[in-house]
Amino acid sequence: MRALVLFAHPCPESFNAAVHETVIEALGDSGWQVDDCNLYSEGFSPVLTTEERRGYHDEPSNIETVRAYVERLRAADALVMVFPVWNFGYPAILKGFLDRVNLPGVSFKLENGKVRPGLTNVKKLVACTTYGGTRWRAMLNGDPPRKTVTRSLRYACGMPPTRYLPLYDMNRNTDATRQAHLARVRHTIGSL
Repeated sequence: MRALVLFAHPCPESFNAAVHETVIEALGDSGWQVDDCNLYSEGFSPVLTTEERRGYHDEPSNIETVRAYVERLRAADALVMVFPVWNFGYPAILKGFLDRVNLPGVSFKLENGKVRPGLTNVKKLVACTTYGGTRWRAMLNGDPPRKTVTRSLRYACGMPPTRYLPLYDMNRNTDATRQAHLARVRHTIGSL
C-alpha cells in the first residue's frame, strides 16, 4: 500500500512540521510505502498559467506540465494532507496544487455532462491541519478547507473513509494540547 503525503508549510520548525514527521513515522511503522511530497521543498509552483487554463479540458495533454505529480497521485492508495489553515483557507501552494493537478481526467471525469470520480485508487483520505482561530470562528467563516476535504476531494476519490484532524486555536494551545494532538494523529494514521 502506497500513501502520498502532501505537506504544505514553509517552516521546518513549525508545529505542522512536527505533525508531518508524526504522519511519516506512523505510516512507516504501519508498513505503508510513503511518497513524501513536501511542496515547498520540491519547489512546486502554485500558479496556473494562461496556457494551462486554456488547455484545462484538453485530455490527456492537460497533465503535461504536472505529469510527475499526477502520476504520484494516481499511484496512491491513501492521500494524507498536512497543512495549516491560513485566513480560513489553504496555503497558496496547496491551493495551487489542487488547481493544477486535480484536472479533468485526473480527479474527475466528465461523462455525458456529469461529473464522476477520477481518483478511485485512493481508498483512504486524511487531512491533518491547524487553525489559528477557534472552531467557532472557523464555522462562522464556512470552514472551506474542511468542506473541500470532506466533500469535493472525498467525492473525487470515490467516497473513501475520510478523517479530518484539526487542532484549533493554535495561538492559545499548550504543550499538553499539542502533544495530545500528535498522539491523536499517530493513532489515526497508524490505524489506516
